[in-house]
Amino acid sequence: MRDLHELSALEQARAVRDRVVSPVELTRHYLDRIERIDPRVGAYVTVTADRALEQARLLEKELPDGPLAGVPIPVKDLNLVKDVPIMFGSATYREFVSPVDDTVVERLRDAGTVMLGKTATPEFGLPCYTETAVSPPARSPWDPVTSAGGSSGGAAAAVAAGLAPAAQGSDGAGSIRIPASVCGLYGIKPTRGRISFAPIIPDLAGLSTNGPIARTVADAAALLDVMTHNTPGDHYLAPPHEGTFLEAARREPGRLRIARHADPVVPGAVVEPAVLAAYEEASATLAALGHEIVDIVPSYGPDLVPHFVTLWCSFACMHPVADDMTGMLRPLTAWLRERGFATPAPAFLQAQAALQLATRAALAATAGYDAILTPTVTQPPRPVGWFEDVDGPEETFERMTRFAAFPALYNVTGQPAVNLPLHWTDGGLPIGVMLAGRVGGEDTLISLSAQVEAARGGFWGERRPALW
Repeated sequence: MRDLHELSALEQARAVRDRVVSPVELTRHYLDRIERIDPRVGAYVTVTADRALEQARLLEKELPDGPLAGVPIPVKDLNLVKDVPIMFGSATYREFVSPVDDTVVERLRDAGTVMLGKTATPEFGLPCYTETAVSPPARSPWDPVTSAGGSSGGAAAAVAAGLAPAAQGSDGAGSIRIPASVCGLYGIKPTRGRISFAPIIPDLAGLSTNGPIARTVADAAALLDVMTHNTPGDHYLAPPHEGTFLEAARREPGRLRIARHADPVVPGAVVEPAVLAAYEEASATLAALGHEIVDIVPSYGPDLVPHFVTLWCSFACMHPVADDMTGMLRPLTAWLRERGFATPAPAFLQAQAALQLATRAALAATAGYDAILTPTVTQPPRPVGWFEDVDGPEETFERMTRFAAFPALYNVTGQPAVNLPLHWTDGGLPIGVMLAGRVGGEDTLISLSAQVEAARGGFWGERRPALW
């Protein structure tokens, strides 16, 4: 038998069901790896070893039905887990303990997964890199000099380093797809309204959603099945889907019509040659699989960016911070909140209205395509510290928007989108590409992704970082 962490999450669950390995043995395996390896990657901000072992012992007595029962799955530190500290990546919440579970955490627990701990996230999930005052930077296991991205940087670092078989993440402007790209993983941002944020976290503009990060398409699909749910009071409901997402990963997609473009909406953003090489490689792979590839001109322009920034600055103000603790905020957070608090309500509503108008036009213009291919980010993975190695938070924000110039569009439109880990640079750094689908079209994206994964040899060619 391969080392336990070499198995996919679904293989681990099968081994647990077949009593080849116990939930306690599997949990201890990951806790041992976290203790030895995590100081090099900064994936976890909190490790809940005693709680995890207690959960595992209970699962040895009674294992629920489900594809991931007995498998360890960590939770991002933006999500509430009752009686576990949650810092939201901020020193201002260092002493805070969650009073309740998020309903997605309840779903994970009811499915029989084991929570190893909380994965690192940047302050309030705002940046596309994970560097905070409460834990070490989250680093890509492919080269620990480089950032694991954000805001699900800890989740991606954990999976890529073999410190978890898969992880729960969340995505408000690319926060699953960006770290999946720079860590060589498969990540799904589902359709708006597919997964509830209840009971406390609001879904006001519908930008953010929970979603899975994994090494394989089937693992991510199974985790999406576990997390999918709605709660009375949710503002958004995704279109219903038939069957399970895991079933979608096991069937052929048929011949699809796939649009593509590599034009970033953010002014000044430049797609670097290594990223264009990944984009062309993906296009060739999809064409070789028999799909029709069509070059398109994007139906949105740079005039949308200020409207999105208005929303982003306003949502930076959502976490309450006591007046005597605002000095503990990181410079970027403080700058975003200053702009947000200065935004009048009519300006916020006008920005949201402008984005909805653009969404209606964009969805109509691309309705004839089953998927849209773009780069995920514009540059190869950036070194830790690179985003802040500038003259002030405004320049940091400019670097962020130019680096992550593609993903946020689909948070605005609510469409599902995935990162495919198809390309590595000559220096061994991963560069992903993004596929977006129709609203409610996760099944098609998952089927297509699984077809590409199989064409690349499964497990995306069995690549592993050196510290694996």
